[in-house]
Amino acid sequence: MEIPPFPKPESLEAAFALQKALAQRVVLAGSLEGVRRIAALDASHKRGKPLVAVAVLYHLERGPLSVGLGVVPEAALFPYIPGLLSFREAPAYLEALRALPEAPEALLVDGQGIAHPRGLGIAGHLGVHLDLPSLGVAKSLLYGRPEAPLPQEAGSAVRLLSPDGRPLGYAYRSRAGVKPLYVSPGHRVGVEEALAFARALPTRFRLPEPLRLAHLEAGKALRALD
Repeated sequence: MEIPPFPKPESLEAAFALQKALAQRVVLAGSLEGVRRIAALDASHKRGKPLVAVAVLYHLERGPLSVGLGVVPEAALFPYIPGLLSFREAPAYLEALRALPEAPEALLVDGQGIAHPRGLGIAGHLGVHLDLPSLGVAKSLLYGRPEAPLPQEAGSAVRLLSPDGRPLGYAYRSRAGVKPLYVSPGHRVGVEEALAFARALPTRFRLPEPLRLAHLEAGKALRALD
């Protein structure tokens, strides 16, 4: 797939400015109804090793189709700064997407969408950069608060709200009794539609199956570097 170059900011000030500008381009509308071919994205890194990112091309009716891998040497990584993780991980994700034999219709990212202090987590950043529908499914909460306690039943969800009460996404219980996931739209999908898509994904464990496979592949790729 054709992927535009990813700009690497030369300073923290430039990174914050670019993030703010890209956040203004996020479109919080759209449905993923009819989407079948997605890229599930996860990354892994260990001190002293390159960062590896994996894109699993996954067909929602046929299962996994192929795996793309991206590797960025540790010396080339953007510094680890909370809230600016996309500048660190996105180059590896884009390399992994380039390695896929065909382009996905949407991105499913292990990370945040708009549930981010400046409205642009890794799912939003990649979605805007590639102009693809995207959503984030994160294992931990970065920003916002659930508006109510989350029931233990599988499929239960409560809205995530910003400090000023704007909806950012949902805390979502994918399986009964497991820790919640945090679903937020990244780009070209609405808040409700992002949750509906996450709920419809095949899920055998806590993570939706496409992301679980991406997580396993990323861990395997990192171990192969030892």
